[in-house]
Amino acid sequence: MRHFLTLNDLPPADLETIVRRAIALKAEPGLAADLRRKTLGLIFEKASTRTRIAFETAMAQMDGASIFMTTGDSQLGRGEPIEDTARVISRMVDCVAIRTFDHALLERFAAHSRVPVINALSNDFHPCQLLADIQTFVEHRGAIAGKTVAWIGDGNNVCQSYINAAAAFDFRLRICCPPGFEPGADLLKARGDRVSLSREPAAAVRDAELVVTDVWASMGKEKESTGRLETFSGFQVNSELLSGAAPDALFMHCLPAHRGEEVSAELLEREDSVVWDEAENRLHTQKALIEYLLRQKPAP
Repeated sequence: MRHFLTLNDLPPADLETIVRRAIALKAEPGLAADLRRKTLGLIFEKASTRTRIAFETAMAQMDGASIFMTTGDSQLGRGEPIEDTARVISRMVDCVAIRTFDHALLERFAAHSRVPVINALSNDFHPCQLLADIQTFVEHRGAIAGKTVAWIGDGNNVCQSYINAAAAFDFRLRICCPPGFEPGADLLKARGDRVSLSREPAAAVRDAELVVTDVWASMGKEKESTGRLETFSGFQVNSELLSGAAPDALFMHCLPAHRGEEVSAELLEREDSVVWDEAENRLHTQKALIEYLLRQKPAP
């Protein structure tokens, strides 16, 4: 049985298959698997718009069901061990998606689950977002293999998933962030053959085919917002910066965006900004991912 806690949990060929399947399901929704009598459990500690709607809509469109819980809605909020919750919930549902702060909690849940577990976002990784980003690039520009991607901003969970994606989908990644806001050193070292780190946004985006950013203060870091505004002030992605990228470069942002901070308002609305397609594709890639995981036989 496979879980999907990071992109590294699936072979690159399978990730490519999921992306191709998502494109097919977007074009012809009727191709989706029939998931009648299948249930997806959603356990969310963090707020969500795109992730929750995408998962619930995916199950509805495949005639399955979903059950949404926050930690306050369940015994997790009263101190039940995550291992016990995993043992119980995985006897009642067919798949579980968890959106949480501590990535180790996901790993503990998965270790005691009888059904596939999906990382719907943790502080360390956001692999579902990368499936949608890759689908979006493929739809607009073809294969991402051999291309150059520039990440501008905080070395957060999405950035760290981009590091894994660089290996899985065979592209080069330039990460540009202020000192002290780098992604994990172990990740950078492991992918040093295709990932580089810089401090100059203009150099990072030069001739890049894709430029990506995210908010400067992720969920859980809101108290740092004021200080980060000053630290990241030279790292805004705008039309001037994007002009140094490849002529047909795309811009992506996982949303929600803080217009006037990490991205200028005018860039977000440009034709080469594909953030709305990127957001929609969360539905199609998560549908394809659920199909993929539920083809597996649950553990006894």
